[in-house]
Amino acid sequence: MTSECSLIIPVYRNAENISALMDRCADLHQTVPGGIEVICVVDGSPDHSYSLLAVTLSKQIFSSKLLLLSRNFGSFAAIRAGLAAAKGKFFAVMAADLQEPPELIESFFSCLRNEPFDLAVGTRKSRVDGLGERVSSSVFWWVYRRFVQPGLPKGGIDVFACNEMFRDHLLCLTEANSSLVGQLIWLGFRCKQIPYHREVRTDGKSAWTFRKKLGYLMDSVFSFSDLPIRVFIGIGLVGLVAAALLGLLVIVAKLEGGIVVPGYTATLLTILFFSSLNMFGLGIIGSYMWRAYENTKARPLAVVMHSEEFPASKS
Repeated sequence: MTSECSLIIPVYRNAENISALMDRCADLHQTVPGGIEVICVVDGSPDHSYSLLAVTLSKQIFSSKLLLLSRNFGSFAAIRAGLAAAKGKFFAVMAADLQEPPELIESFFSCLRNEPFDLAVGTRKSRVDGLGERVSSSVFWWVYRRFVQPGLPKGGIDVFACNEMFRDHLLCLTEANSSLVGQLIWLGFRCKQIPYHREVRTDGKSAWTFRKKLGYLMDSVFSFSDLPIRVFIGIGLVGLVAAALLGLLVIVAKLEGGIVVPGYTATLLTILFFSSLNMFGLGIIGSYMWRAYENTKARPLAVVMHSEEFPASKS
């Protein structure tokens, strides 16, 4: 009998955590009413996470499915692949680094089963990361909330859970280079925020680098906001007014004999500044056009190279 609750776990460079991860899933299977189904999605991980999972999942007390993506498509694509493969009525996402406490996953499923909510999101009460990580994360989510998704919880969303109706609508959003978190907020529905304390990572190193954060922020802005274009429209209008006033000033000065030698340096700097500004603006417009072009290709967001199912072990 298939459990009503499915747990999706994206896996990338988490070989050190596999044993502890399976123990955590086994504990959840025993504490969640009716047990859980576990879907592990190996996101093209270069370590031996897949081979370890292929061996250990066959020995677990819960039913499971193991997906191997053909390359690293990113955690959001892996989560979507896991949601599509899950068979339950309620779906929760948990990171393989074990930084989300099991009580949070239990709260997710309890909320969706017993309360009138379609989506439950985990919001951090505090951070135990280093100063640099805390500052960069705070800036990242402040920019995100201020300019992209005002309805986003403070501190962002790391994990979430949803019911079948929400899952189906989420999977219908197939645009490339988008933000899964942005899609969660954009869909709306009845959402409950569940605060939690994120645990310290004991093994491995996070793959969530500054470069990936910057790319994610760009995807979020370009997918859900026209702010960059509106900013450049404002800059263009200010520039036009400034140019008109400067032109008027030059004409007056010329008529009164105040200009004798043309200002070579000022002219050169002005040309360089506005040329660079023009190229930057074209880059922003190009980013929107590139994303629109990518979506016309209608390529899948992830490619599942191999899939295995494991029934619950009787032993």
